[in-house]
Amino acid sequence: MTNLPKEFLDEMKIILGDEYNEFIKSYDDPKTTGLRVNTLKMTKDKLLSLNLYSLQEIPWTNEGFYYDESIYRPGKNPLHEAGAYYLQEPSAMSVVPKLDVQEGEKILDMCAAPGGKSTYILSKLNNTGLLVSNEINPIRIKALGENLERFGAKNCIITNTDSRSLRKVFEGYFDKIVIDAPCSGQGMFRKDEVAISDWSYAKVLECQSIQREIIRDGYHMLKEGGILVYSTCTFAKEENEIIIEEFLDEYTDAKLIEMERLWPHKVKGEGHFVAKIQKLEEDRCSTKDLKIKKLDKEVKDYRDFEKKFLNIKLDNRFELRGENLYLLPDELPDIKKLKVLRYGLHLGMLKKNRFEPSHALSHYLKIDDVKYIENFNINEKEVLDYLRGNTINTGQSRGWVLVCVEGIALGWGKESNGVLKNHYPKGLRINY
Repeated sequence: MTNLPKEFLDEMKIILGDEYNEFIKSYDDPKTTGLRVNTLKMTKDKLLSLNLYSLQEIPWTNEGFYYDESIYRPGKNPLHEAGAYYLQEPSAMSVVPKLDVQEGEKILDMCAAPGGKSTYILSKLNNTGLLVSNEINPIRIKALGENLERFGAKNCIITNTDSRSLRKVFEGYFDKIVIDAPCSGQGMFRKDEVAISDWSYAKVLECQSIQREIIRDGYHMLKEGGILVYSTCTFAKEENEIIIEEFLDEYTDAKLIEMERLWPHKVKGEGHFVAKIQKLEEDRCSTKDLKIKKLDKEVKDYRDFEKKFLNIKLDNRFELRGENLYLLPDELPDIKKLKVLRYGLHLGMLKKNRFEPSHALSHYLKIDDVKYIENFNINEKEVLDYLRGNTINTGQSRGWVLVCVEGIALGWGKESNGVLKNHYPKGLRINY
């Protein structure tokens, strides 16, 4: 795959690190193909008993199977025309199981064509409840109509409109919503060379703008307590984690349940991103007690940091926005309508299994608040070394250390093997 875009490769190097070469090697493998049985018409056992395609089960779905496209053509089989199964890329089958569809529910598929998610949802609804399948593209909606018709369910309507118009009709209406958002399609590169030539970073940003609008309109159509599943077949953070982080920052009654990436070098599939969000009930998200309870698990890593490196315990009125943990003011006015730069004291970031303190926290703390300090007088050369971003030899290994000048905090350093690694923000470092 020597024609993969350079900007794409550069971003993958950053995201994947040591896994990058393994990821690139996966492009030498053949694309993966799968089919999903329509349980409205045929059981899994019945399909398997036919011994048609040497099927192998897909681990993240009960209804899906791999088949070898170089040997078999299930799309040419009459069973396909009868709607006994649907041909779908295996990674894409990871989305609908996250919805946990229950019979009788009202569900919206916001970007439904060509019909993979909608047909899967219909098989789960088992001719109960309602599915609204929406597709804004008037050309793509034709395939959606054909596939849903072939599936044979009665409890589905198809709409052809934009998300804002849907919102006007269905405010707070649906139990579950799935958004398989329009994306730049990096997960299509291995099976579609046109997707490579069609890709650009400008397209990533264009899709991101559309995704922001769709997820917000979708959320307004969700009932309290309802579930929204957002997915893409691309790898760009701008279209995945950043979309979710921005959304959670804006909607304080939204709770991230799960976020997952399927990478083509780790699973047998082309790759997918899935995030599952719940809209909390109003009376559950409006009290201070619930917010504290909600954050108990998330704040644990901060509390571990606090016990190990601080001499004080901060008030527990926390707010988590994405990975960022804030300590809120005791009196917090309604700021939802304002452009907010800071929500309180930024304590730091909750990374995977660790807490990384912020520069703002270092400036809040007094020298007696911290267990480990490195205090320099104003004339010592180490002060300028630190402000320039250099490491400092200390001969100790204490972990997080507050670097001070004349007893006043400058910022953090992390000490290991006798060396203090500099955590002074790069944008603030001096060059003189």
